[in-house]
Amino acid sequence: MTTQVIVLNGGSSAGKSGIVRCLQAELPDPWMAAAIDAFVDALPASLRASDAGIAFAEDGGVAVGPEFRRLEEAWREGVAAMVRAGARVIVDDVFLGGPASRESWRKALTGLDVLWVGVRCEGTVAEGREIARGDRPKGMAAAQAATVHRGVAYDLEVDTTHTDSLTCARTIAAHLT
Repeated sequence: MTTQVIVLNGGSSAGKSGIVRCLQAELPDPWMAAAIDAFVDALPASLRASDAGIAFAEDGGVAVGPEFRRLEEAWREGVAAMVRAGARVIVDDVFLGGPASRESWRKALTGLDVLWVGVRCEGTVAEGREIARGDRPKGMAAAQAATVHRGVAYDLEVDTTHTDSLTCARTIAAHLT
């Protein structure tokens, strides 16, 4: 079996989206992108600032509620359905729940060949990227830099602290079966 899904996990501003774009350009077959940011953007406004949905604290903290979790599970199942229908997909996610987040993906992707990739970036570097982006609460990148990886097992890890997205993408591509 050949790899059907690449799951990238890393904190905010770690460089996942850049790696996804580079992978799409480098890989010989078409790969679709499924990003947690697109999922959050697809939520109704009422769930983007509520206890039931997702809320961003001024210090960069993120809290998710039961309705967010329910819809997130449906999104994962939808991504898995696309793969089962023949698409190859690169998932760009932030495992706020650590190993529990990985387990939710594992369940949704049961029976599929998945490459699990940790995308690391030192907190201070991610924080600088966050400031340059200007679209994230200050402190989110630094808070997530290490916490999203605690207890999570990967097939491969890349570090964008001093390595560009294209080099990271080529490292990932070399591990595909």
